[in-house]
Amino acid sequence: MTAAESNTEEKSVQVIAIVVSYEPDLDFLKKQMRILSTQVKTIVLVDNGSSNISSIKNIADNINCVHLIKNDQNKGLGFAHNEGLRFALGSSADSILILDQDSLPSNSMVNNLVNELKNIRSSGVKVAAVGSRYYGNHEGHSSYFVKFGVTKFRHQYCLDDNTDIVFSADVLISSGTLFSREAVTAVGFMDEDLFIDHVDTEWFLRAKAMGWQSFGICNAVMNHGLGERTIRIWLGRWRYLPVHKPFRYYYVFRNSVLLWRRQYPSSDWKRIDALRLIKIFFVFSVFVKPRLANLAMMYRGVRDGIKGRTGKIE
Repeated sequence: MTAAESNTEEKSVQVIAIVVSYEPDLDFLKKQMRILSTQVKTIVLVDNGSSNISSIKNIADNINCVHLIKNDQNKGLGFAHNEGLRFALGSSADSILILDQDSLPSNSMVNNLVNELKNIRSSGVKVAAVGSRYYGNHEGHSSYFVKFGVTKFRHQYCLDDNTDIVFSADVLISSGTLFSREAVTAVGFMDEDLFIDHVDTEWFLRAKAMGWQSFGICNAVMNHGLGERTIRIWLGRWRYLPVHKPFRYYYVFRNSVLLWRRQYPSSDWKRIDALRLIKIFFVFSVFVKPRLANLAMMYRGVRDGIKGRTGKIE
């Protein structure tokens, strides 16, 4: 699916978007900024110490609504998100969109999210956020929205012939998600200590424990990159799994262990996440190269999680 670049929708002036960049593809970033600038009031581009910062600044300077925040080093996704959130809360933004540097919104994505957020709010629901569905850039497969089951995440797929469906979701990915201002104020900022993986998961688990609800919006669509590449593997059924560099599995495993030790994540999520990590361990230590490096990082992540270590890996 290709995201349209034409400005066919009215700009959502009450929305501020946050995009975090780290060594981005400059052509893609320029395209993303141009499309997003037609849909939101302001884009807060937070760069986490990229070596090509001068080129990133040039892109930002040539799009009027982009506000660039330059970090001298990579301080993590949570830290960068929080910089953008502080800027947004200090403005008149009614809601805040977070988008990864490898996500490309369709021309109607933001307005569709805004409309559904208003509709659900009007029914008296405490709305934490509403999220987009995405098509993976590598394989073109559609995403799903998640509810916690007994032994696995229950996948809720949108129907192409009925895109008006709204799903209740227990967690959302941060990219393509529109956060309500009142929820961010009540729930708080992202957990910077997690650095990267599970930053969004932790926030939604915290919000859910506080009575805030989240929803997946089928008519809000984007293209979204999934890891370094994507593999298709049979695990009871055909599944698409993103493949990352080995260091990412350190954060996946460490941060899961850290969250298991906390009180507010539900027992359902803890159980399902533990089973999910067993599958990840099996696949990426046996079938996907570099197997030994993957295994070493997963082991180190579990060890450091048990020790309670946080922040950036040394």
